[in-house]
Amino acid sequence: MFVTHQPLIKLGNPFIQLLEVDSTNNYAHRLIKTGLADSGTAIFAAQQTHGKGQMGKKWQANKGENITLSIIANISTVHLQNQFGLVAMAALGCYDFFNRYAIDATAIKWSNDLYWNDKKAGGILIETLQHHQQRFAIIGIGININQPIFDPNLPNPVSLKQITGKHFDVVALAQELCVCIDKWYNVLLQGDHHLLLETYNQHLYKKDNIVTLKKGNIKFNCTIKAVAANGELQVENGLQDSFQFGEVELKLK
Repeated sequence: MFVTHQPLIKLGNPFIQLLEVDSTNNYAHRLIKTGLADSGTAIFAAQQTHGKGQMGKKWQANKGENITLSIIANISTVHLQNQFGLVAMAALGCYDFFNRYAIDATAIKWSNDLYWNDKKAGGILIETLQHHQQRFAIIGIGININQPIFDPNLPNPVSLKQITGKHFDVVALAQELCVCIDKWYNVLLQGDHHLLLETYNQHLYKKDNIVTLKKGNIKFNCTIKAVAANGELQVENGLQDSFQFGEVELKLK
């Protein structure tokens, strides 16, 4: 394990590097529960044996080729009704980071996937917990960086190397990602939820486009309009006007 400090950065300080772990989110959880984590602690692993994805899915990534990172952030001052600001903060940090290198065609797919064109470049899993009268968020991030080939069972993955043809220093990029997220973390702490939501919607995948959504066994077309402050997806001409996360699935052709 290697620990480096970056004194001027709130998130990513300290920066812990692990060769292998079950899950960086699990590791972060253990640090918090044992009182060994400060807000800003980031955990990077070259390999996860049980990486977590959204909705109980497993996050798959080749050893040493991608960003697998968890960041611990104190959110004690963030009101529970503003929890979507936490999602927006993490998604915008990932967007800013990835778009620096991919340039254009980067978007945020509701609610917290990183997309390039119609391909998935990364995902975010946020878990929250209480410890000693403080609330913490564990921001788990997986972003495809140098991986050239993916499991054919994955529907639409893409890596930064596939996009640019370049090879990257994954650890250096993970530290850079912390800086990008820290910018929006400060916006969240300042309570500027309007800026978070407005910018999130500016980068929303398929905004103002007709898409196919699936709810249960029903598929239907509608137009994506925005994401509301409570995190619901707002649409036009759908089965209903808005949907909670997990209620519908976007079907790509």
